[in-house]
Amino acid sequence: MSLTKINNNTLSSAGIATGRVLQIIQATDTTSRTTTSNTFVTASSSLTVNITPASTSNKILVVLMLCGFGADTQNTNAKATVKRGSTDISPSAGFADNNVVTGSAFYAGAGNSVLDTPNSTQQQTYQFYMQNTGGGNTARVSNGGFSSLTCYEIQG
Repeated sequence: MSLTKINNNTLSSAGIATGRVLQIIQATDTTSRTTTSNTFVTASSSLTVNITPASTSNKILVVLMLCGFGADTQNTNAKATVKRGSTDISPSAGFADNNVVTGSAFYAGAGNSVLDTPNSTQQQTYQFYMQNTGGGNTARVSNGGFSSLTCYEIQG
């Protein structure tokens, strides 16, 4: 993707929304969170952002950054996503996917972003969810690090 114009706080690029950043809202969490669920569960009520778009044509750039995301035991696949309400908005491969193939615990920084189109001027709630796919094993996020969920409203 190549930038074609940066002028007067306006960004124009092939393949992404154009316009000004109208608002930025960030939620943070430093608490270690775990799950043994093999379906997505609310991982942290702290990593929740409420944002109200000013126009139905505006987009929301959702950025999830996780510190120390992974699993406690081998054969555990820790997965992360973000939902808008009940709708999973993750990129096709998910926001993060850390797999412990051999050995014991594995944790790494993880993150991703997606440009969401809520098509609404009603308040939107974006929240972090995680799961593990290793039976009764444990997926974990944070381990005392700093994780964040940031939403940028982009003028459409």
